[in-house]
Amino acid sequence: MHIGLDSAFERARRMIGTTTHRRLGAVRAAESVAFARASAERDPRFLDSGRDDFRVHPMYLPSMLRGPDGADSDEYRPDGMFVDEVPGTAGLDVRLLAGGQTIEFCSTPPLGEHIEVTRTVCGVDRKGRDGHEFLVITVSKTYRVMGSLTLAVVTERFIVR
Repeated sequence: MHIGLDSAFERARRMIGTTTHRRLGAVRAAESVAFARASAERDPRFLDSGRDDFRVHPMYLPSMLRGPDGADSDEYRPDGMFVDEVPGTAGLDVRLLAGGQTIEFCSTPPLGEHIEVTRTVCGVDRKGRDGHEFLVITVSKTYRVMGSLTLAVVTERFIVR
C-alpha cells in the first residue's frame, strides 16, 4: 500500500462509530425541479411545482450534500469532492470513487421544511492485492426533518485508491 492509503485506513478506522451532524437548509421546489431536470426526469409531478400533485424528486434528498447555498471554495478537494465527504481522506493524495449506494426512502421530503443529516462511519476494509490495493469506506446517513421525521437512510461506500 502507499502512504496515502495507509494513512486513510488508519484515520478512517479511528473514526468508525463517530457521528457528525449537518444542517442542510430547507427543501425548496426550485432546487428539486432543477435536480429533476438535470437527471432527465420526465414525470411532470417532479418538474412542475405549480401542479397540485407536485412532489420533491426522491433522489434529490440524498444529493443534498451541503445547504442550498453550496460551500466555500476551501471546502472542495482538487477533484471537486468535498474535503470531508470521504472520512479519513482530507489532505491526502488519494483518488476517490463512488463505490455504491443503497437508499431506504421513509417519507416524502416536505417543501419548506429544514433538513438535517447525521453521518456515521460504519467501517473501512482493505481490498485488492499485488500492488492494486484500495480501501472501501462505508458510511450511513440519515436524513430527517429537523429533530423529527426520518426521510431517508442512505448507506454509501467509497473507494479510495
